[in-house]
Amino acid sequence: MAHVIEFTTSRFDISKETPNPINPIAGQSVLSWLREELIRAGYTVSEPATEDWGWYVGVEKDGASYLVGASADAENAAADVDWVIQVHKSRSLKDRMFGSNRMAVDDPLVALIEKVIRSDNTIQNVSSTREP
Repeated sequence: MAHVIEFTTSRFDISKETPNPINPIAGQSVLSWLREELIRAGYTVSEPATEDWGWYVGVEKDGASYLVGASADAENAAADVDWVIQVHKSRSLKDRMFGSNRMAVDDPLVALIEKVIRSDNTIQNVSSTREP
């Protein structure tokens, strides 16, 4: 199950991002910003890397492991860019087989990411959903 957070902002200049060599999808700038916030909160966070659907970082704390992805249309250089952040909790095969270690509604990483995003006054139209 993934947690998806969508928002609009002009805070990040996608024209200054390293080009995604797989697809022209932005995400590095928002993850670099979010990475610093998560590190400040005690999480271990990898450098942003590319994937065919955008950019991602690995996040760990207290034995929990996550993949946090970000994407926006890199060809849309408009002032306001629509962003999508996805949070996936890593689960072992045994966890999936027995339905354990699922991402909780009150997952601390998701709560922190939402708090960081919602507290930035340059970010608008924030919505948050859980996907199966």
